[in-house]
Amino acid sequence: MTQSASIFDHSWLSALFADAEIDAALGADAQLGTMREIEAAYSRALGECGLRDAKLAERAAQHVLSAELDEAGLKEGTARDGLVIPELVHQLKADAPDDIKPVIHSGLTSQDVIDTALVLNLRDAIAILADRLQSVSSAIEELEVTFGENPLAGRTRMQLALEITVSDRLKTWRTPIKTHLKRLAEIETRLIRLQLGGAVGDRASWAEHSQQIADSMARALHLPSPGRSWHTDRTAIAEFSGWLSLITGTLGKMGQDIVLMAQQGVDDIRLKSGGSSSVMPHKHNPVLAELLVTLARFNATLLPGMHHAVVHEQERSGTAWALEWMLLPQMVVATGRALLVAAEVVRDITEMGSKPKS
Repeated sequence: MTQSASIFDHSWLSALFADAEIDAALGADAQLGTMREIEAAYSRALGECGLRDAKLAERAAQHVLSAELDEAGLKEGTARDGLVIPELVHQLKADAPDDIKPVIHSGLTSQDVIDTALVLNLRDAIAILADRLQSVSSAIEELEVTFGENPLAGRTRMQLALEITVSDRLKTWRTPIKTHLKRLAEIETRLIRLQLGGAVGDRASWAEHSQQIADSMARALHLPSPGRSWHTDRTAIAEFSGWLSLITGTLGKMGQDIVLMAQQGVDDIRLKSGGSSSVMPHKHNPVLAELLVTLARFNATLLPGMHHAVVHEQERSGTAWALEWMLLPQMVVATGRALLVAAEVVRDITEMGSKPKS
C-alpha cells in the first residue's frame, strides 16, 4: 500500500478522487518535460536572434532535451532552494561541453520556466476538461431524448411546487455547461501565453532583443507572445480557478438533485448501481451523485486560497507562488474527476420522472 495521506494518492480513497489522465498532464514527468522544452526553445532563440552562435545554440538545445537527470538531486535542490530550477540548470550544465554551457538558461529566471511550464501543462489539461464537458452535455442530451417528456414534480425550497417535465430539470443541468465552454475560450486568451521577464520581470537583460526572443520561444512552444511579462499578475490563473469551481458547482447541483430524487418515498429517479451499507442490506446509496456535491464544495473551499495567491509582493513572491502550487493542481484534478463522474452517473440513470402513459 502507498503511504500518502492525500486523497488523490491514497491506497483506497484515490479510487473515489483520483484522475490518472489529469495527473499525467500536470504531474512531475509532464512538468519536467515542458521545462526541458522551454530551456531548449530559449537556447535556440538566442541563436536565432544572433546573441549566441546558432550551431552552439542548437547543440545546447539538443543537450537540454536529452541530458540525464537525477530525480533525487532535483528533490534535494527543491528543499534547499524552494524551487526546482536552480538544481535543474545545475544538472543540465554539469555534463555539458564547456562551449555550450553559456547558451543554457543564461538570462532566464526560474519563474520564466516554471510559469511557462504551468501554462503548457494546463493547456493539455484544459483540452481534456473541454472534451469531458462535451461528453457530459451529450449524456444529458441523450437522457432528455429518452425521458424528457415525462412529468416530474417541481420543487422549490425542497417542497412540492408545480408539475414540470424531466426536460425542464435537465435544462438546468445542461445550459450552464454550454456557457462554461464559451467562457473557457475567453479565459484561454488571457491564460495560455508565454512568460518571459528575466530577473525582475523587465526583460532588461536582453535589451532590444527581448521581444524577438519572446516571439521565437512562443513560436517553438506554440504559445501567444505577450509584449510583457505577467509573473506578478496572477489574475488569469485566479480567473481559471473560478472557472474550475463553476464547473464543479454546476455538476454539484446536478448531483444534489439526483441525491434528492433518489430518496425512498420520492423515487423520481432510478440508478443502475449504487453503494452498499455494511449493516443495512436494503441501502442503495447514490455514491457518485454524492461525490459530485463533495467535489463542488472542495473546489469552492480552495477558490478563496487561489484569490489569496493573487497577492504577489513587489517583483516576485515566494509565499503566494507556493500557495498556488499547492491549490491549483488539486482543483484541476477535482474538476477532471467530477466530469468523469458526472458522465458516468448520467449514463447510470435508467428511469426519470413518471413513466410515460401507454
